[in-house]
Amino acid sequence: MRHYGNLFFHEFKKFFEHLLICFKWVLISFITGLIIGLISTAFAFGLSYATSFRMSHNFIIWGLPVAGLFITFLYEKFGSKVSRGTNMALAAINSNEEIPIVMLPLIFVSTIISHLFGASVGREGAALQMGASFGNAFANVLKLSENDKKVLIMTGMSAAFSALFGTPLAAVIFSMEVVSVGVMYYAALVPCLVSSITAITLAKKMGVTYATYNLMSVPEFTPYNVGMTVALGILFAIVSILLCTALSLTERGLMYWLKNPYIRTVATGTFVVLFSFIIGTYDYNGLGTHVISAALSGKAVWYAFLIKILLTSISLAGGYKGGEIVPVLFIGATFGCAFGDLLGMSPAFCAALGMVAVFCGVTNTPIASLLIGIEMFGVSGLWFFCIAISLSYMLSGYFGLYNSQLILYSKYRSVYVRKQTRR
Repeated sequence: MRHYGNLFFHEFKKFFEHLLICFKWVLISFITGLIIGLISTAFAFGLSYATSFRMSHNFIIWGLPVAGLFITFLYEKFGSKVSRGTNMALAAINSNEEIPIVMLPLIFVSTIISHLFGASVGREGAALQMGASFGNAFANVLKLSENDKKVLIMTGMSAAFSALFGTPLAAVIFSMEVVSVGVMYYAALVPCLVSSITAITLAKKMGVTYATYNLMSVPEFTPYNVGMTVALGILFAIVSILLCTALSLTERGLMYWLKNPYIRTVATGTFVVLFSFIIGTYDYNGLGTHVISAALSGKAVWYAFLIKILLTSISLAGGYKGGEIVPVLFIGATFGCAFGDLLGMSPAFCAALGMVAVFCGVTNTPIASLLIGIEMFGVSGLWFFCIAISLSYMLSGYFGLYNSQLILYSKYRSVYVRKQTRR
């Protein structure tokens, strides 16, 4: 009996220790969610104002090259160490790299400027950088260990992604899944969940709104529709590879041919302005959420995804800030809408498939992609989402948006590979 008593006491002591650790992380992640929620709310309102002003004053896009000069100056003067952006955030988790706190204000200001003047960039990449930067700084203040610092960086990333994108469950899993494909940091589950829910709750209370969509026409689960979804999944993987390759080649080419960052940003900004003027529309500048909404209503021109790939590659290579995620959704939605119609399926439904499948293909995060589909579109098309996401994940190979991302286990065999993604 004494033996069982000692065993019970030992197990109770361990449980109590774990409970204290849990309480510590709940408190830390709640504070993180509050602070990141406030920052993300201000960021969301700033982006909304910048976008509204640009769309009602189209002439402002002609100032894009000058805005680029200012952004380049800011990073050359204050942030040369953080110019790698989201890649630096992932590297901090994979290899203990330090993230200077200056990343947060720099990406905040430069992303709003980029959107105000019409660069073809996103916002969630900026959110990940802000969250990671704050998480790193907060961990230093609390004097956490290196392993706990990694958890807090992911916690900050989840909070910012949730508050900006409006998908709290996907935000939790994305931050844990994107770092190293094949291995998830489950120790960060509770902290990421608490910070994510806290941040989005605060953002909603302060008036931030999020797009939600109803899938009006989910096809029947028939052999024909399954076959067409398989075909689309293969095409989405090809689009994912095309986007990653375009981003890489454009960045390398411009850095080789235009080594001076000021000349590079002026040249790319001028190209975006002139191209938009020549084609006669500004639909491809900024986020382009109205184009995504149109695609989800079944309306998109077939070449829209190609133009967005071009302008996003040019904008990011030129030094404009904001990230790639919303452009990825734009590309997936417009491609899915146009080519799904050719395959005899609902263009609107295929736009939704394209959004989540291309997102998966470029981020290598199948679980987070599936949760995005559920949180944005509901569960009615779940089986089709699973098919398209699975194929896009597998067939996109070792390409990805972030070359600091590690693929630890092969997509094709149950073997350890430890590869960095290619761009």
